[in-house]
Amino acid sequence: MILLVKTGGEASLPEWRSLFAELLPDLDVRWWDDPGVKPEEVAYAFLWAPDPGRLATFHNLRLIISSGAGIDHLTADPHLPAHVPVAKMGAPEAAARMREFALATVFFHHRQFHAYVANQRRKVWEEVETTEAANRTVGVMGLGSLGLPSAEALRDAGFRVKGWGRTRRDIPGIQTFGGEAGFDAFLQGTEILVCLLAATPETAGIVNARTLAKLPRGASVINGARGSHVVIEDLIAALDSGHIEAATLDVFETEPLPQDSPVWTHPKILVTPHIASFPNRAARARFVADAIRTFEASGTVLNRYDPARGY
Repeated sequence: MILLVKTGGEASLPEWRSLFAELLPDLDVRWWDDPGVKPEEVAYAFLWAPDPGRLATFHNLRLIISSGAGIDHLTADPHLPAHVPVAKMGAPEAAARMREFALATVFFHHRQFHAYVANQRRKVWEEVETTEAANRTVGVMGLGSLGLPSAEALRDAGFRVKGWGRTRRDIPGIQTFGGEAGFDAFLQGTEILVCLLAATPETAGIVNARTLAKLPRGASVINGARGSHVVIEDLIAALDSGHIEAATLDVFETEPLPQDSPVWTHPKILVTPHIASFPNRAARARFVADAIRTFEASGTVLNRYDPARGY
């Protein structure tokens, strides 16, 4: 039984093999383009951004496992085999990592550290007036497996937290909104906007000029979800006008971020390389092993992608 791996670069294969040797010793772990692999022997694929059409060549493929929480890198393949179930990375460590990212970046903007970074470059010693977390409103877009724990952590850290999703849900201590009807009310008064939405056709480009204009002047934007959510040109225009004060972007339409992207050098944008919720390899290997064991035992797919919902 072969597990094909395509994540972390081929140099990571020895570590993946070592991890799976302890978790599933009977599994034959191979790199994605290993020329010695017989296609009919491939049962599982654990990967990110596979070559379009290649998964369809493995006629005995039983389960596809995304190495990240998103699956847009898979659904972009027009030949993705529809009969093969897809599991999204569901390592519990992913939620913990996203909580850390949300807390770190929200506090970065709340305490005006982006201004101190700019001052340091100019060798300016100057205090920036800030308020307490209890006086700051943070809006979290997306209240799923990563967004909800992040919103709750921000609430517990003392912020006034709003949450918005496809449908409204009741969450203690968090003011919630749902659907298109509640979107503008959610944006009103949101001083730090955190995007943790799933990537669907409905959420593509949702952080656009109209959305940004609805935020109060001086708001900050954080995107830890997918690059498709933010219209970069609109965000840069809002930053340049001063309506948006600063932004932290962890995800982009093209990754790695191209060298000629204006995002790299924009003085009001902090770039991180898609690390918001990324668990380490040991944590991801444990989830993959659990997913394979569960599927072998019962046919159940852990953290299954639902095409009808788009996530």
